Amino acid sequence: MAVKRSANGSKFSAPLKRGDVLWRAVGAEVASHVAREWHGSGPHRLLIALPRPEGLAARPHDPRPADADHGRKILAGVMTLDGGILRIGPDGDPFDIASPSRRFAVSLHRFDWLPDLAAAGSDGARRALRLLDDWRRVFGKWNGFSWSPECLERRAFHLACAAKALAAEGSDAEIADLTLDIARQGRHLVELKTSPERALERAVAATIAGCVLAGKPGENLIDKGLKAFARHIDLMVLADGGHATRSPEAGVELLFDLLTLDDALGQRGRPSPESLSRAIDRLSTATRFFTLGDGHLAAFHGGEAIAPARIAAALAHDDAGPRPLNAAPHSGYQKMVGGSLEVIADCGRPPAGPLSVSACAQPAALEIVCAKDRLITSCGWSPEAAGAHAFRLSDAASTVSVGDGSAGRPLSGFRARALGAWLVDGATQVEAKRHDDVGGVWLDIIHDGWRHVGLTHARRLFLDAVNDELRGEDSLTPIAAEPGAADGPRRYLPFAVRFHLHPEARASIARDGKSVLIRGPNTIGWWLRNDAVDVAIAPTAHFDHGLARKAGQVVLKSQVRPEVGAKIRWKLTRAEG
Repeated sequence: MAVKRSANGSKFSAPLKRGDVLWRAVGAEVASHVAREWHGSGPHRLLIALPRPEGLAARPHDPRPADADHGRKILAGVMTLDGGILRIGPDGDPFDIASPSRRFAVSLHRFDWLPDLAAAGSDGARRALRLLDDWRRVFGKWNGFSWSPECLERRAFHLACAAKALAAEGSDAEIADLTLDIARQGRHLVELKTSPERALERAVAATIAGCVLAGKPGENLIDKGLKAFARHIDLMVLADGGHATRSPEAGVELLFDLLTLDDALGQRGRPSPESLSRAIDRLSTATRFFTLGDGHLAAFHGGEAIAPARIAAALAHDDAGPRPLNAAPHSGYQKMVGGSLEVIADCGRPPAGPLSVSACAQPAALEIVCAKDRLITSCGWSPEAAGAHAFRLSDAASTVSVGDGSAGRPLSGFRARALGAWLVDGATQVEAKRHDDVGGVWLDIIHDGWRHVGLTHARRLFLDAVNDELRGEDSLTPIAAEPGAADGPRRYLPFAVRFHLHPEARASIARDGKSVLIRGPNTIGWWLRNDAVDVAIAPTAHFDHGLARKAGQVVLKSQVRPEVGAKIRWKLTRAEG
């Protein structure tokens, strides 16, 4: 039986001791204060402004789908960004009006509206130039929020990709201001040291900005960007194509960026590094692996289930067709396919340190597609759901939860403000064993995420391809509790196996009080049978672009004595008729 372990080779992957986090937070706070003072100073602003750019060169293509209809709405005076709406009128200035939410403000200053506005034609380009002038008048020199890594990286990327379209409608003075904006922001990007989990994306955006700028200033920025790119590419793109954060969506978004970079370098006559071509190929393979039978992406570790059209755009360059992969061992995922069932399981430990700012404490979580319907999923939390960090805990995914605790937690308070909401105290040892035969697939997952209550969780799955059913057993076995653990073992602890339903799935409990009938949009029914002490259907939420939708969850309940252990068995099988 083959053994697969998550093998994230990143320098950030080692779990942290509790004392390390505090000292890192103190160091990060001091470094952040020093950086803010320097970046806002006159000498720094002068350094990133010189030498002045000579004009525009490449016109890189971002394969992400643009929404021209949204661009036309902006022309009419309505901006819709990240769930917020701002009515500014046809000539209004959104940068001089209070944003409806922080999420909206971030999206506004990232210029997430620019691709859609540029897609609306010449009128959109002229309106974009006026909006850029409005931004520059207030924020162009320096502003702690607008020039933060959170906003600057995407703004520089969007400006570089739209520069030629905007220049076609601009005056000489507007073009000169535009090129200077791109140069200053690209140069500033390569200097940033914070948010190391985004260092590769910053290097890519800075290199693309260099490709857009003509002459020696552009060449110098390309060289700096490619040096930073070379330092980070093999750390962030794993051997199986997964992103080091373990987020499938992060891998797709990085693929878009690398395709744009490859196009920009080609237009400048610069050969693409071998590592760039290799990463594009690996990320494309991983995107196919993480795309499930319903056409959407698997949603794990801060990534959402993005739509088929976006996935198709990411793979439009790749004519090799699907690869017969059933495992992503370096990323820590396993896929089981048989009959009309498809299962993807989280079999790796959560990322550590900076890579964990979007990670979830949900080891052994499942997503299950039944006859092309995604019935079993998670709450789909992503960073767009700002502040909803409770949905990163164990009970927000289709896995086991014990008591009112979690197999890990995000930082809060000063540590989170200084470092970001890193995930700490998560599983440190996760093992997966898989065996394939003609009758189906066995998968065993074992992790120590519940060591603080003296328990190990083992999840055994068997996908029966002959009978078209999935059988599962979730067992908790005793181990020695960590010394000084705050939540020591009690005589009994409640534990549950949760199955979070997609918002379009419905469930009802049969007369026996145990069996649950689940149906998706295609109305095919699936029985979830089990030997739990109690079964309930409870409300929950499912996030879509950071916005919560009503959903349900099936909760199989029991109790466990930490010194003895316990288990729940269950089976998902197609309903007759």
